[in-house]
Amino acid sequence: MSNIAIYPGSFDPFTNGHLDMVIKGSKLFDKVHVVIGLNVNKKRMYDSGLMKEAIEKTLAEKNITNCSVYIYDGLIAEYTRENKIGYMIRGLRNNMDYNYEENIAEVNKLIDPKLEYVYLRAENVAVSSSMVKELSHYGRDVSKYVPAAVMELIKNNHNK
Repeated sequence: MSNIAIYPGSFDPFTNGHLDMVIKGSKLFDKVHVVIGLNVNKKRMYDSGLMKEAIEKTLAEKNITNCSVYIYDGLIAEYTRENKIGYMIRGLRNNMDYNYEENIAEVNKLIDPKLEYVYLRAENVAVSSSMVKELSHYGRDVSKYVPAAVMELIKNNHNK
């Protein structure tokens, strides 16, 4: 397997916690695929195409050149297998995240047995997409929790 990793998520929205994982992953791997997964059971608040653009802009501003952003509508383990990706990056805030991730890992390993999980410690343990959405919904300033390009997307979404 090549030294390529995937960092998947709904990224609805992409937070500074997610960015922290991308930065860490970009230092560990030759290439990182940041994949916006489309979940049939979740309605997105922010358009995935616009979020992709905001993440790309953030990566460019941070001069992270070995990460690319994709949108994928399917099983992530099939994406890793099809793209010969050997590692999946996951951020852990607490033991509940670990238990959740381990359950998903078992399913993904059935589809792509060569896939290895790399757990990275989250620095922004209180930050989550759900928290950002809720605070934003109630008119709170969330600019310290998301990159600037994502903040612009959030502002534009509320002005509609």
